[in-house]
This record gives sequence, C-alpha cells and structure tokens, in this order.
Amino acid sequence: MKLAIGTLALFVFVAFAAPKIAPYDPRATPQSETQKNMPPTAAHPFGTDQYSRDVLSRVMWGARVSLGVAAAAVLLALTLGAAVGALAGYRGGVTDVILMRLVDAFLSVPRVLLLLVIVASTGSLSPAGIALLLGFTGWAGTSRLVRGEVRRMKERDFVMASRAMGSPEWRVFVTHVFPGVMPQLLVTGTLALATVIPLEAGLSFLGLGIQPPTASWGGIINDAASHPGDTWWVVLFPGLAIVCTVLSVNTIGERLREKLDLRERFVQ
Repeated sequence: MKLAIGTLALFVFVAFAAPKIAPYDPRATPQSETQKNMPPTAAHPFGTDQYSRDVLSRVMWGARVSLGVAAAAVLLALTLGAAVGALAGYRGGVTDVILMRLVDAFLSVPRVLLLLVIVASTGSLSPAGIALLLGFTGWAGTSRLVRGEVRRMKERDFVMASRAMGSPEWRVFVTHVFPGVMPQLLVTGTLALATVIPLEAGLSFLGLGIQPPTASWGGIINDAASHPGDTWWVVLFPGLAIVCTVLSVNTIGERLREKLDLRERFVQ
C-alpha cells in the first residue's frame, strides 16, 4: 500500500512539476539527423524519438496530460453518476424506474465502441474534449452503485428517526444519507481512474485521442508504432508509466475497498 501511494504520488508530482523539471521542450524538434531515434544516453536518459524529441521530457509532460484528462473524466463521471443514482434511490417509484432504464440503455452499449463511434464522427478533440467524452460515457455504473447505497442508507434506523422528528427530506439526505455513500464513491472513483488511464492511452495510440504534438503516454507509444523493435525505448518508458500508475491506483482502490468492507461488517 505504501509503495502504491508513493508511486502514485511520484507521478502526480511529475505531472504538476513537468514545466520546471523536464530537461527539454517536449515539442522541440532539433534538425540534427544524428539525434533521431537515439537510444538512452546520459543526455537523453529515455532516448529520443523519430523527430529527435526527448522521450523523458515527453513522458513527464505526458503524465500531466494523461493524468489530468483521467482525473477530470472520473470527477465528471462520479458527479453525474452520483446525481442520477441518488435521485433514483431516494425518490424511488416512477423516477427510479425511468432513470434505471436510462442507465440500462447506456450500459447495453460497449463503452469502447461508443467512444470509437463518437470520436470517429466528431474528429480530433482537445484534451478537455476527451475528458468530457470519457466522463459522459462512464457515469452509468456509478449511478447503479449509488442507487443501491442510497436505498440501503435510507432504511437505517437513524435516518428513519430523523424523518420521524420532522426533518426536511433534503436535510435528511445531506446530513445522513449521502455521507454514508461517500466511502463507496471514493473507492469507485479510485478504481475508475485505473480504467480511464489506459482507455485514454488506447485512444491516443489509435490516433483518436490527444493529438500530436501534445504529449500523452498513448501518443508517445504511437510514435514508435511502425518500428517498435528498432526504437523500443519509445514504447518501453511510457508503457511502464501506464502500467505502474494503473497498478498503483488499483492497489489503493482494492485496499480501500477491503477496509470499507471490514468497517461495514463491523457496523452491521
């Protein structure tokens, strides 16, 4: 757990500090032919790509773009999913039925297919556009979870007692119901982040996500797609960044879920 937190903290630090600590401009393309596709050296620890750009600098700036897009997408998905799920679970009745049918419709379409269709139809998008797209296509699962938690929480004795004392419904929800859902949202958001990072990288690798010359981890790998064996360093280092980040986030999410389950069993 400590290793996972430390690794994730390192990548977050690199993302924020990239403008200060990156040794080169990630978009700079020196004209010297001798600097193209250079393997790792002291001057370029991660080597250079086919445009003579420093891969280490691009990986650092790629962390800024990839993690930023993933975080924004997850935040949007959690907000939408929590709003729909809370409304459906707390109101119940016809509202619940209509909203859950909407959720079922979203879940019936594979997310990757939906993303490919939308991006292919709209053309290239900015990082903000990619974040919005990933967020708007990733809220449905969260809404189901929140709905179930809200339905469970509103039947608890202290919630029913608060209603019996005449508290307004909005105050009951804000004070007693929603705080009980927050731990589950934290776990869901953490695990969703581990899904969105490779999803964004996959879109960028296919040329449908972050567009060059902006650096993203998937886009850096795409730079060596035509000759990965000859320029293995261009694939290896951003690939390791993706793997290490996803493993760290997954580990943190799983540990949080285990602790949450233990606490729930103890309370019950």
